[in-house]
Amino acid sequence: MQDFDAVIVGAGAAGLFCAAQAGQRGLRVLLVDHADKVAEKIRISGGGRCNFTNRDLDPAAPHKHFTGQNPQFCRSALARYTPADFVALVQKHGIAFHEKHKGQLFADRSAEDIIAMLLAECAAGGVTRWQPCGLKKVVFSASSAGRTGGGSYQIDTDRGAVRARSLVVATGGLSIPKIGASDLGYRLAQQFGIPLVERRPGLVPLTFDGAAWAPYAQLAGLALPVAIGTGDHEAPHAAPLRGSPPPEGAAFALGRPGGKRKSRMAFDEDLLFTHRGLSGPAVLQISSYWREGAPLAIDLAPGVDLPAALAQAKARSRRLVANELAALVPARLADAWVQQSAEWQRPINEATDKALARLAQQLARWQLTPTGTEGYRKAEVTLGGVDTRALSQQSMEARAQPGLYFIGEVVDVTGWLGGYNFQWAWASAHACAQALANPRGD
Repeated sequence: MQDFDAVIVGAGAAGLFCAAQAGQRGLRVLLVDHADKVAEKIRISGGGRCNFTNRDLDPAAPHKHFTGQNPQFCRSALARYTPADFVALVQKHGIAFHEKHKGQLFADRSAEDIIAMLLAECAAGGVTRWQPCGLKKVVFSASSAGRTGGGSYQIDTDRGAVRARSLVVATGGLSIPKIGASDLGYRLAQQFGIPLVERRPGLVPLTFDGAAWAPYAQLAGLALPVAIGTGDHEAPHAAPLRGSPPPEGAAFALGRPGGKRKSRMAFDEDLLFTHRGLSGPAVLQISSYWREGAPLAIDLAPGVDLPAALAQAKARSRRLVANELAALVPARLADAWVQQSAEWQRPINEATDKALARLAQQLARWQLTPTGTEGYRKAEVTLGGVDTRALSQQSMEARAQPGLYFIGEVVDVTGWLGGYNFQWAWASAHACAQALANPRGD
């Protein structure tokens, strides 16, 4: 039986980085993964260029860009390994990169450069990697010295049995099963009595009932900037969103004018119509905050004063409402929208003020309720996972199980679209590697 200081399960972003960091700190590290290819999720991320971090991340306020039962849990790790730290590593390896927008950093050439960098870092740390290699059984033997002395893990794999004092679970979540996602990490947590938070797809397209979606299915492929928020059942009576769109991630208020107002999440991003529903960055972002049965509120013309613009057009034009509306929103959207009411299918100077006001309000506050999501097959991340209350935020070690660590997506920490989840992978892996090398925190 071979002996290692640490066995890391999962050769994705978190697993690779943790293995490299631990190995370079002098530990004997074994990295195992059941998949044929290493870091497949990195390979396909960011359109193949890997949005590897985000400059806008604020380690002191993780709740701004992360969700979960306790977003503050990730503050310690994010503060100790920042986007600037990972950028320095990328620069050390001579990888060219660029900022797309909103702090999102991408490799210029290919995500393969980031994977090659991580593998080179593992090689520098003398990491042993078995892949493909499945796990068969994990058994923990407590030390006679008790909790302080810890114990060891015997791990039976497809390539034989190994023993280590530490086991790191970096198996990711359930998203994109076609590239090897599995529930192994959650099963290991359950084996050792570690509580889990309900899992569901995150950063995922939303779907709608086929018949109800029929008027909009013809818009498949259309993309446009919107302001999107989680709505409530009083929203149809609320005044339309007006003026400048809310800043990304800002909370805006919904509810009856003069009545009780509720704070909800909102994003200023691009939306994409599909044959089955809605996608694009705006919808992926809001999906992490959407719950089944809840409506969405979408401003299809953010920053545009639709009532004033339509009133001005009525005073000067005899063109069809659709033609005038096409100057304010995409023509395909304008054409599809006016088909919903005969009162809009006429020259704008013949439309009543009430009809135009109704048109403006519906476009500025499109209220609709998804029937579901595209599921894990198209989700970029998994919401929920290992309960952070069961882990140390300094080391990522399970409080009740010595030598057992959980890092990356398997934990109930989920970032926004835009490089935040990768930064959590790097930061949690770094925190874990520090603890592996210095278990007593000396």
